Amino acid sequence: MDYIMDVMGNLIHQSAFFSLTWGNYIMILVACVFLYLAIKKGYEPLLLVPIAFGMLLVNMFPEIMATAEETSNGTGGLLHYFYLLDEWSILPSLIFMGVGALTDFGPLIANPRSFLMGAAAQFGIYIAYFMAIFMGFNDKAAAAISIIGGADGPTSIFLAGKLGQTNLMGPIAVAAYSYMSLVPIIQPPIMKLLTTEKERKIKMEQLRPVTKLEKILFPIIVTIVVVMILPSTAPLIGMLMLGNLFRESGVVRQLAETASNALMYIVVILLGTSVGATTSAEAFLNWDTLKIVALGLIAFAFGTAAGVLIGKLMCRMSGGKINPLIGSAGVSAVPMAARVSQKVGAEADPTNFLLMHAMGPNVAGVIGTAVAAGTFMAILL
Repeated sequence: MDYIMDVMGNLIHQSAFFSLTWGNYIMILVACVFLYLAIKKGYEPLLLVPIAFGMLLVNMFPEIMATAEETSNGTGGLLHYFYLLDEWSILPSLIFMGVGALTDFGPLIANPRSFLMGAAAQFGIYIAYFMAIFMGFNDKAAAAISIIGGADGPTSIFLAGKLGQTNLMGPIAVAAYSYMSLVPIIQPPIMKLLTTEKERKIKMEQLRPVTKLEKILFPIIVTIVVVMILPSTAPLIGMLMLGNLFRESGVVRQLAETASNALMYIVVILLGTSVGATTSAEAFLNWDTLKIVALGLIAFAFGTAAGVLIGKLMCRMSGGKINPLIGSAGVSAVPMAARVSQKVGAEADPTNFLLMHAMGPNVAGVIGTAVAAGTFMAILL
């Protein structure tokens, strides 16, 4: 009987209930909120579900993220090895390949002026960088935090890893992906504040047809131009354009399908759960995390505003032919930001179709955020 009682006592004391702190319970609650938003509300479920579940696991069993030296049997935790692929910038680069294989750059090719809106929407990144310096972060940490303003999770993770800011990777990634999922809530008030109803009703002319040759040459030319100017962008721009070349060349259909489907989803699982697992209570519940969340929101808001304002300028210069709403899509949350431009435009005029026009700045924003990350690496490394 004593043996049974001892065994039962050991089992009870090895349960998580005896080791969890109040911080762990708070993070478990946060994980459940994220799961609710993903499953019930449909906010970026492909990203939030694995992130939230990784958050749940690490706050009940911290050893799942332990290194080999930190575990009693010397094997290391499962999600630690997933996380190494984030640190080494492998998973973010593979995500970019999948994005490239899914993306049609036709609207950007048909309207090259979209590059200006995509570039303008990166303004929030640089605002956040200087604000982070003011708040006490060092230059590398400030750069990693500021990329949240591009609403591009993989680029945020990539830059944090390259700049050695792995201690901030969890809060940065969670903030970036949270704001990506909240695009339909954050952007419309800013868009409506900065535009008139007349501007929101502007109907744009149909885009010209883009030839197959143009679509094939685009990823090759962009890679050569951007990487020659900023070689540090090669992992992101290179993988993005390689994936797009798979799609547009028409001769490697199997590679395009693999990059955009099976490989993409495998990488999302590994990246999401490992990023979520960096959000232990000890690492996440501190003042730096609150600062990062605030800076990310500021960067995202300024980026949206800058895109809309450059859209207004282009509207004036074109004689009212460009709807400034499409400028807000310059943040690189593809295709969510473009859909928001369409939604806000349709609210002003149900017959207004802006989606394809907004996709131009949207995909330009992906390139722009990668260039911003490459610029920081060139300066700080």
